[in-house]
Amino acid sequence: MSEIPPRYYYKGDRLKPLRAFCQVARLGSVSRAAEALFLSQPAVTLQLQALERDVGHRLFERIGRRFSLTREGTVLYELARPLVEGIDGLDGEFRNRIKGLQAGELHVAAGTSTILYLLPPLVQAYRERHPEVQLVLHNVTGKDGLGLLRGDGCDLAVGSMLDVPTDLSYAPVYSFEPMLICPKGHPLADKPDLRLEDLSPYGLILPPRRLTTWRLVDLVFQQRRVPYTVALEVGGWEVIKQYVAMGLGISIVTGICLTGADQGRLVARSLGEYFPPRSYGVVVRKGKYLSPRARAFIDLVKPGLFERRDYFDSGHSER
Repeated sequence: MSEIPPRYYYKGDRLKPLRAFCQVARLGSVSRAAEALFLSQPAVTLQLQALERDVGHRLFERIGRRFSLTREGTVLYELARPLVEGIDGLDGEFRNRIKGLQAGELHVAAGTSTILYLLPPLVQAYRERHPEVQLVLHNVTGKDGLGLLRGDGCDLAVGSMLDVPTDLSYAPVYSFEPMLICPKGHPLADKPDLRLEDLSPYGLILPPRRLTTWRLVDLVFQQRRVPYTVALEVGGWEVIKQYVAMGLGISIVTGICLTGADQGRLVARSLGEYFPPRSYGVVVRKGKYLSPRARAFIDLVKPGLFERRDYFDSGHSER
């Protein structure tokens, strides 16, 4: 029996180098691909080198710290990606076909405010239409949510994004107005022609700095050269609303968190002149195989589910 040439040893498991290749192409980084594959960086590098020797072409060129596909690499990626994703999704798809397309689990990542204010009607509608699916909601924010998506710990995420990484796709669907909230009787509650400068004397209660809301508030005040102070950083819109009602400060929130139950204790004023509306939508990993369960959930996330709200303020509604 003749000896197999060394360059063909790895072909006994062709999927591994192709999977490594697709991950590096998607993430633009060997280190991030290694993390996603639970491998060492040298192992991924060796697989890429073996694949390049086999096809006889350079597949990547390094630009700074990022790996970019060559022309030949792009061709191979277009061919390999659906094959790798099909193999990786084979077990789940097989179980779906055996049990019925509606069986199985659906993992959705979202922050607390999204789970509390946005998802309830979506979850209710999904449960009514697909009762056999076990829906799992992961309460995560920021980098934790992105990590779940990249590591396939969830099928999709629902939330708000300012900066969208190149390996993710974000489809904004809903839009909510930025609002100033203050307690009843506060000097800003009835102030006509409310300006951003009017907020300067009062301490703001904001979510932690790592979250999108704090970054957006800071950006707007800095761009307009308006000074501001943060009296308190605390997580959760419900906690922020409670502290504002207690007179511990004022806050800038997204209109999604305001409900009829707040009307007796808070005054809400529109800040749409200064802050952009906040979008919420679906986030998925580019190139990820989406199961029928995930596609069915995304189909429910449609414009019109949330009608435009008339936010309460000092005796009248912002129109």
